[in-house]
Amino acid sequence: MKPAISIQNLSKSYKEVEALKSISFEVKQGELFGLIGPDGAGKSTLFRILTTLTLADSGIVRVMDMDVVQDFREIRNRIGYMPGRFSLYQDLTVAENLEFFATIFGTTIEENYDLIRDIYVQLEPFKTRPAGKLSGGMKQKLALCCALIHKPEVLFLDEPTTGVDPVSRKEFWQMLKRLKNEGIAILVSTPYMDEAALCDRIALVQKGEILSIASPDTINEAFHGTLVAMKSHRMYELLTTLRNHPKVASCYAFGEFLNAALMDGDEDWQSLEMDIRHKGFDDLVAYETTAGIENVFMQLLSQAEA
Repeated sequence: MKPAISIQNLSKSYKEVEALKSISFEVKQGELFGLIGPDGAGKSTLFRILTTLTLADSGIVRVMDMDVVQDFREIRNRIGYMPGRFSLYQDLTVAENLEFFATIFGTTIEENYDLIRDIYVQLEPFKTRPAGKLSGGMKQKLALCCALIHKPEVLFLDEPTTGVDPVSRKEFWQMLKRLKNEGIAILVSTPYMDEAALCDRIALVQKGEILSIASPDTINEAFHGTLVAMKSHRMYELLTTLRNHPKVASCYAFGEFLNAALMDGDEDWQSLEMDIRHKGFDDLVAYETTAGIENVFMQLLSQAEA
């Protein structure tokens, strides 16, 4: 079975800025694949190339085994796309937006209603409301319905839950799981590490380069070394102290704690704790913790910069 998305040595620059640097990966049919990275990593540029909105400088890009340049018209008929910014017609109602997109793709709401039913039932009470008057979560659900109205084979979602409340985010990802079970290949970008764990595979992206591609569990296992969580009421001083400590390879803030990775081969985190206490941090809380995707990302980033 051919992949839903195939990218080989893709590069794209904007004047002096290299947005994408010879990246390569594939997305299988029926796979939920995540792109994880901060703003400026190149995720949106990649989406614009895959959805035939921007030309690459070099490389081979195929969607459903079709070339994104030569077959762009056919690709547009067979994919769904949600850009990072809400882009539906805000003065049209929910029902009018859906009818408009169905007409563009030569179909009807009724023809593919089975695909959007679970989403649309939440929108139906607001079907006469202008799209611009919807909440953030409802706007994203409407945008997803419009992207699915023609039953696409591949779905592209560029940070679909940014700025959406936690409950709506959870509901949105439950919808993606159901769509994946329908056989739709989904490529989604997100800055949220908890969402990354819900994907089948993820690619960690920074400054136009892919640092790693694997399943979330495999990514977590890639962390090497001992990781210690620490906190004190003097957090900034603690961060500075840890970053300058000879036992610490790197230290970053994660929630209310600092995560300090010890130097390779050093597992004696208790001696680090004692040393930090002796430096005046009497209220220090410290324990060894398990690395998550964000820890692996920071470690890979440090290695890349080194």
